[in-house]
Amino acid sequence: MRILIDIGHPAHVHFFRNPIKLLSERGHKILILSREKECTLDLLNEYSLDHISISSQGGNGIISLARELVIRNLRLGKIAREFHPHIMAAIGGVSIAQVGRFLGIPSVVFYDTENAHLQNAITYPFAHLVVVPRCYSSWVPRRRHTKYNGYHELSYLDPRYFEPNRLIAVANGVSEKLDTFFIRVVSWQASHDVGEQGWSLSLLEKLTYKLEQIGVVIISSEMDLPESLDRFKYKGRLSEVHHVLAYCRAYIGESATMASECAVLGIPAIYAATTGRGYTDEQEKLYKMVRNVRLLDWSILEREVDQLLAYDSKHWLRARQSMLSHTTDVTKYVVKVLEDYPYVGDQAESLSEIEKHS
Repeated sequence: MRILIDIGHPAHVHFFRNPIKLLSERGHKILILSREKECTLDLLNEYSLDHISISSQGGNGIISLARELVIRNLRLGKIAREFHPHIMAAIGGVSIAQVGRFLGIPSVVFYDTENAHLQNAITYPFAHLVVVPRCYSSWVPRRRHTKYNGYHELSYLDPRYFEPNRLIAVANGVSEKLDTFFIRVVSWQASHDVGEQGWSLSLLEKLTYKLEQIGVVIISSEMDLPESLDRFKYKGRLSEVHHVLAYCRAYIGESATMASECAVLGIPAIYAATTGRGYTDEQEKLYKMVRNVRLLDWSILEREVDQLLAYDSKHWLRARQSMLSHTTDVTKYVVKVLEDYPYVGDQAESLSEIEKHS
């Protein structure tokens, strides 16, 4: 098969890299299209994944995103006509869905973000198949979707595919003697972030200075940090950040993806943002690995941090094992979806059945 994979965000690189490897080993020809957003191209290059960049993120707002979408669709359509893929895949997948429908090429859209209302409205009606985790709580096309047991982050952090290395973690900023805390703040420029805003500088400073009294603090930021916080900036390799997360005491941040990454690694996380996610809600409800904070108030966040730090490491180890026992091999599932399309069934357990054993 010829498979076109469209990658538009750093997290998409991680999600697809193991499926790409397996698909290539099974003899399929893979073409990767990319987008200049944050460190996406750097990650693809670090993993030695050949790719063609066809657009770049412009400014924030609907007009800028719409302009880029038109450019991306035109360039993707031209490449698709030349490559003749049997199937196209992406996370979010606006362009592959629209171009695929126009050209008659099957498109498979993997997604897990319910609050991307505009993006989903211009994607799902065109997609041939929408693939979501069982915890996904928003609308999907009735006869053109399937659900699975798991989370995107298991595609690259499942212990079958990832083994944390302490030496790598230390080389990238983790303390050998003290607890390390990881903070993540985002730029709020994704399509599903239109109209949203994040932490105040005051909130970030209060959290950082509190955690500094306990151990070492690392801040990963999509924006330039103020001079007062610059010394905390993550300076490690982009492709090795998951080794860092795996040896942290806790994660607190605005990124739902990174909160879920920590959860599947067995590291407790606080996801502090005004908008929620089905997957972090499930990781809190079933496994207590994530705490979801919706009000960006320091007194609330501080209380959540204190409660999280009261647990010992064995608690998180047990919670992670419970999670892994109720989730699938997401990497192999992605491969199966692409190879077996359109014969893909829904394989998600009901949450009530999982809760009986959690």
